[in-house]
Amino acid sequence: MPRWRMPTCASAALAAAGLLLSGCANPSVGSANDDPTEPVTLKFWHGWSTPGEVKAVNDSIDRFEKLHPNIKVKATGNVSDETVNQALRAGGGKAPDVVSSFTTNNVGQYCDSGMWADLDPFMKKTGLDKRKVFPKTLLDYTSYQGNQCALPLLADAYGMYYNKDAYKKAGIKRPPRTMSEFEKVSKKLTLRSGQHSYKQVGYLPNFRFYQNSPDRLFAQWGPEYFDAEGKSHLADEPKTYKFFKTARQLADAQGGFNDLERFRMSFGDEMSSQNAFLTGKVAMHLDGEWRGLMLDEAKPKFDWGVAPLPVPDDQAKTYGRGFITGTVAGIAHSSKHQNAAWELVRFLTADTDQVVNFANAIHNVPSTFAALKSPRLDADPTFRAFFDILANKHSKALPPSVNGGAYVLSLMDFAYSVEAGRMGDLRKGLKKLDEQIDADTLQSKS
Repeated sequence: MPRWRMPTCASAALAAAGLLLSGCANPSVGSANDDPTEPVTLKFWHGWSTPGEVKAVNDSIDRFEKLHPNIKVKATGNVSDETVNQALRAGGGKAPDVVSSFTTNNVGQYCDSGMWADLDPFMKKTGLDKRKVFPKTLLDYTSYQGNQCALPLLADAYGMYYNKDAYKKAGIKRPPRTMSEFEKVSKKLTLRSGQHSYKQVGYLPNFRFYQNSPDRLFAQWGPEYFDAEGKSHLADEPKTYKFFKTARQLADAQGGFNDLERFRMSFGDEMSSQNAFLTGKVAMHLDGEWRGLMLDEAKPKFDWGVAPLPVPDDQAKTYGRGFITGTVAGIAHSSKHQNAAWELVRFLTADTDQVVNFANAIHNVPSTFAALKSPRLDADPTFRAFFDILANKHSKALPPSVNGGAYVLSLMDFAYSVEAGRMGDLRKGLKKLDEQIDADTLQSKS
């Protein structure tokens, strides 16, 4: 699902965090003793909003109701995390039974607060072995400290879209695989139109550009954000310094941050016909699997392809990795129909045919091993390239935290200062960043 519809910078995530932290779920609320064979109507709240996506969700519900004629599902779309959390805090008959979210950053809060029910007992009861069904990376971002309060409902993988025509004109034979190659290729593809202006940029590393939030590029280093005790240790993580150094080198190789930032400000909106990659202003671009469907519909005037983002030179063997995120689904702890709700969650997340149908319909990456191997999946090679990124054992998702996306927002604000040259002592700045993240975490637990 496109990230422009979700709070990537955690603004809504932080609002949701406040709602979660203002009161934890009462563990005595709800019951897992309901009979899932009895007639019942479940309320399912989700975030999908475009006509095609809503149709795909409704088609999924139709398939479920045919398998479970006693269970009716009333779906409500275009619902934010904030709205869901308000309803779960209030409880009562108007609250949803099954919930989904585009914000994987908040899973730590969902689990820690108790507002989303632990799904392990349901999986044990029905014989679903999660480790045989879902890739480990996806299980990691749907659980927190041993509490599997969510399951993956399709995934997003990030890779590099590239302009094949621009490659051909520049004499470039294949996409770069290491960061040093990335820098050389980016420089070669950068075409100036004046002293401080451009006709084309190879790769725009600026962190405010479309999907370029720093955590996504940082994933190529495989960083550890927190130590064993759950404390932020970005200042003590050597990969942090290598990441910022590489980002600066990518910018300097193409004219420097200031010129690139002016160029960025000239671009059209990510969703518009003036998208920078679509119009050929950027030759290589970090983005998710959904972009391919949009490019097919927009019919750009150049041939394009997909490859994994390059990796650090000292980690060349990890090439093929990428940043992973996705939609998550769970059961509201306040639901009086948790066994019936589990039947819906299990169908949406673990039924192979359903996962394949849904993935094909909204052009997201399947989230189970069996679905990834299905011959019925869309055969488009540019779409399937993201399957390999998801399956790569080195691919990384953001670690869940009890403070939700607050630490990601803090990292983003810090990264903006670094790339603009406003951070004099990087280590000192990172120490303060660690302190801020730890303070936010401590406040979240109070």
